[in-house]
Amino acid sequence: MKVIVPGGAGFLGSHFVERLLQENHEVEIWDNFHSGRRQNIEPLLQKGATLQTIDIRYPLPEVQADAIVNMACPASPPHYQQDPIYTWETSVLGTRNLLNLAKKNNMIFMQASTSEVYGDPKEHPQKESYWGHVNPVGIRSCYDEGKRAAETLAMDYHRACGVDVRIFRIFNTYGPNMHPDDGRVVSNFCVQALRGKPLTIYGDGSQTRSFCYVTDLIEGIYLFLMSKSSVIQENRVINLGNPGEFTIKQLGETIFELLGKKEANWEHLPLPSDDPARRRPDISLAKKILNWEPRISLKEGLKPTLDYFRKEIFG
Repeated sequence: MKVIVPGGAGFLGSHFVERLLQENHEVEIWDNFHSGRRQNIEPLLQKGATLQTIDIRYPLPEVQADAIVNMACPASPPHYQQDPIYTWETSVLGTRNLLNLAKKNNMIFMQASTSEVYGDPKEHPQKESYWGHVNPVGIRSCYDEGKRAAETLAMDYHRACGVDVRIFRIFNTYGPNMHPDDGRVVSNFCVQALRGKPLTIYGDGSQTRSFCYVTDLIEGIYLFLMSKSSVIQENRVINLGNPGEFTIKQLGETIFELLGKKEANWEHLPLPSDDPARRRPDISLAKKILNWEPRISLKEGLKPTLDYFRKEIFG
């Protein structure tokens, strides 16, 4: 296949491009490096991927391909809140432009969505059928509602235009290629612990997340792309994440344990607005449709993640 990957220079995008190259697919990366990093894709370009510097909010070049896997959008709160209008435009206008291209050229269109579409959920764990509990005017809504609108657009293009649409909702993912200043909890904790600083906890640390190692997530996305359309006809939206649930405090304690530190050191700050109290995916559908589930435990995944951040910080 020839696959276009908008956002291919980002954390998840670069890993997905690498997975495609492993199977000898032709890959074209589209990125404007708003939050992606060139160092993530330099090895991939040497392996045969190509790059176009493109902002998907604007008119796109004419190109033929078999699939578009849209992973373009800032995904960490500090990054997407820094320019909320850009974030919303990338999710909505960018997705519309890509869908038009997919429609014109009969491509598979895959949309990277997020567990943030569930907001601060009233249902636990979260199934794909849950509609969510989202603040439409909060500081996170540029991302949350942008992704929800992108899902709406994608399904409307499927129903009205016959585009082969596949939407995967990503739960918290971590691993190498994350930006040290990413702003999400795993990168924050790893960098702070390695630098000998206290770990910043918002609230009391009892809020929960489910942490999926990046290679597990990427395998789920790849299997979804490779699935025959007839197999997923009634299941075009799938959760991808690790159903293991940990409190934020447990995450920090695990990192300290792996670094051989006897005591955890915390700095408590107020809980941000609209921060979800609990988050855990129901992945029954992914197990059934894709025969997929995560294999790497939190401890196993944090070891190479800490090694990666150690090199990033200290060289």
